[in-house]
Amino acid sequence: MVDEILDLLKQKSNPAYRTGMLRFGVDNSKALGLPIPELRKLAKSLKKNHQLALELWDTGIHKARILASMIDDPALVTPAQMDSWTNDFYSWDLCDQVCGNLFDRTPFAMEKALAYTTQQEEYIKRAGFVLMAEYAVHNKTADDAVFISLLPIIEDEAWDDRNFVKKAVNWALRQIGKRNNALRLLKQPGEYYCRIIKPPNG
Repeated sequence: MVDEILDLLKQKSNPAYRTGMLRFGVDNSKALGLPIPELRKLAKSLKKNHQLALELWDTGIHKARILASMIDDPALVTPAQMDSWTNDFYSWDLCDQVCGNLFDRTPFAMEKALAYTTQQEEYIKRAGFVLMAEYAVHNKTADDAVFISLLPIIEDEAWDDRNFVKKAVNWALRQIGKRNNALRLLKQPGEYYCRIIKPPNG
């Protein structure tokens, strides 16, 4: 099954798209050059399949790994799997896709968000803040207290000057603020949290 999927991905690959990935700061050394909408169509046809997702991840191929995040079942994902996959992150888009397609829907999302933000490796730390942002978007029923508890961490790490970390910190703050007026205007004594970070470029 994995070989058939890889053959299909190769058939749909576009060398021009693969080359263009470099303009967005994405390492294309393991890429086939396939737009995300095409992957989503394929994922929809495959449906949820945890074992197949693990096998696709093990190929090491960029878009196969993103596809794995689309078809995996969050109910079957373990903390160990999250740590293993996160340790494999080598680009911002792989980090963002896995966190937004899969990790934020697991029962361990906030636990791992907190753990990853303490790490120094750029993409692991980014994953922590991307998880916060995606959780704020997708978990409509989460209590405000969950997000209030994240604000001191966001403030503490807002000064990380690495591009892929600071943009994720900014993203997390903005998505939390978008949930409701109470979170958007929440402040510590005398100061608004919204003062922490300037809007990102683009």
